[in-house]
Amino acid sequence: MKYKIQVILIATFFLALSVYAWVKPADKISDSELRNLAQFPEVNKEKLLDGSFMSDFESYTLDQFPLREEFRTVKAITSLYVFRQLDNNGIYIEDGYAVKMEYPLNTGNVSYAIGRMQNVYDKFIAGTDAKCYISVIPDKNYFLADEHGALALDYETLFETVQHEAGFAQYIDITDLLNIEDFYCTDTHWNQVHIADVADRLAFGMGAETDNDYTINTVNVPFYGVYYGQAALPMKPDTMQYLTNDAIEAAVVTDNQNGVPMSVYDESKMSTRAPYDLFLGGSLSMITIENPMAATDKELIVFRDSFGSSLVPLLISGYKKITVFDIRYLPGDRIGYFTEFTDQDVLFIYSTSVLNNGNSIK
Repeated sequence: MKYKIQVILIATFFLALSVYAWVKPADKISDSELRNLAQFPEVNKEKLLDGSFMSDFESYTLDQFPLREEFRTVKAITSLYVFRQLDNNGIYIEDGYAVKMEYPLNTGNVSYAIGRMQNVYDKFIAGTDAKCYISVIPDKNYFLADEHGALALDYETLFETVQHEAGFAQYIDITDLLNIEDFYCTDTHWNQVHIADVADRLAFGMGAETDNDYTINTVNVPFYGVYYGQAALPMKPDTMQYLTNDAIEAAVVTDNQNGVPMSVYDESKMSTRAPYDLFLGGSLSMITIENPMAATDKELIVFRDSFGSSLVPLLISGYKKITVFDIRYLPGDRIGYFTEFTDQDVLFIYSTSVLNNGNSIK
């Protein structure tokens, strides 16, 4: 009798789960994974005959499975803490930090990325009085891979490749200023309140002076970074903070991609699927920042990835104007349509993850 009851309970559970799977409305997005979920595929003769309907239907059922998030968490906990796997979905947890394993080093991609920067230099900067600089931001795995026994890039080779191949720019090393505590626990990015010294070194290396009289502002919305959803593990949210000073507050900022004014920080972005867009609106292809309080005529042009969104505000006080490009979205060949290089400082600054996937740079 005991076994019959167990069988009946299990059968009832799976029957209820199956019925719920068919009657529940399809979820549009996964807030934890920051992606759109598969929807019920269109049914037509072509899709049925070529087999694509069943393939799409399988994706739909996997994405819309009842209690999907709960099962993802159970699977992650089981993988890491029962079967003692080192990672789940390429993410591991060490000292409270969710870290993605970036491996192996792809020197071809790194060279390609440097080549795209070289192309910008050759077409628009060579022969001018502009001074070029380059720096590399290590990802979190750089700090914790050895301790965790995780796969990792050959970082020294990556840094050496950049220095060797980017002969058009002076290399500014910032790795010694960083440690794992300078990054968010649940996200890939660095925490702006911890990188004022990085901004200082970059500014000093370019012959600029920045104002370090910052005010720390705290956002009263919990920050769940991109690794929180990918790891599918219970983690405490990060606290999002940002720095302001007189120059930052007075800055006139334009989103040139959409032709509209914007602010350096926008707390309303915290309620979106990309809270890190708080900093300079996120992944915009071109932004201009004018500093009416500048005591200098120096101008800066920055080529950056998303890490630059929180770094650039800390450089505002040192320049009259800063132009920010993201050539992952704006092809480098078109830069000349938007700016003229004369005697500006030019900074190329990218994370190791972007360089190792350098084909994302146009």
